[in-house]
Amino acid sequence: MTWVKICGITNLEDALVAVEAGANAVGFVFYEKSPRNIDPEAAAMIAKTLPAKVEKVGVFVGDSESDWLDIVSAVELTAIQRHLGVRKSPAEELLTELIVHQGKRRFKEFRSLSSSSFLADEQSIGLLAEDFSRVRRRTPGQPRLPESFCETFFLDSGGPGRPGGTGEPFEWSKAIPIAEGMRKGGLKLVVAGGLTPENVREAMRILNPWGVDVSSGVEAKPGKKDPDKVRAFVRAVREADKANSRN
Repeated sequence: MTWVKICGITNLEDALVAVEAGANAVGFVFYEKSPRNIDPEAAAMIAKTLPAKVEKVGVFVGDSESDWLDIVSAVELTAIQRHLGVRKSPAEELLTELIVHQGKRRFKEFRSLSSSSFLADEQSIGLLAEDFSRVRRRTPGQPRLPESFCETFFLDSGGPGRPGGTGEPFEWSKAIPIAEGMRKGGLKLVVAGGLTPENVREAMRILNPWGVDVSSGVEAKPGKKDPDKVRAFVRAVREADKANSRN
């Protein structure tokens, strides 16, 4: 069953609608430039009301651990989602972080990658596909990767100046080699950016992701969800799951 995250939650009503619709996770955006930015205290009030089985994901932009570690504790997040930098390859960046952070985490770590940094040309796509296929490959002298350490990657449609929330999908067919590289490397792919109840089935057909992530595609306005769209989105995903199980 495809993992579904409803992101950009700013109020309890929207969170409860997402849970009632059957979402597996809700996302809180802690980024001041986003119209979906939420105060940690407000997020904590919402999170504690939700069932334990629902993943509470904090979305962060920036490299400093001090920017998010306190929020993780205050809100009692079960996962964090951070945007992967373009200075290094995924394998190099994650290995560096693993060496720096050897302590055990109580939360999952997801990474987002903006489409503008990987769909530029065929060579970039091929290199990234190979990179993902070896992210978790054990090499001599490398510390053992924890089982759940950075195994889930979001492919989003943002860019350097706007890491997410564009409301526009990227060209899914171009990302097929990357999706295949992730599967080869034992990674979980989540498609994000520009998904709607109308197009999510097509994205799933093309990329066969482990999960899907939606925000603006189920909104009445920035920061406020449309309950009917939230329910329609989850319903479309589950219908696609049923269709795929018959094939």
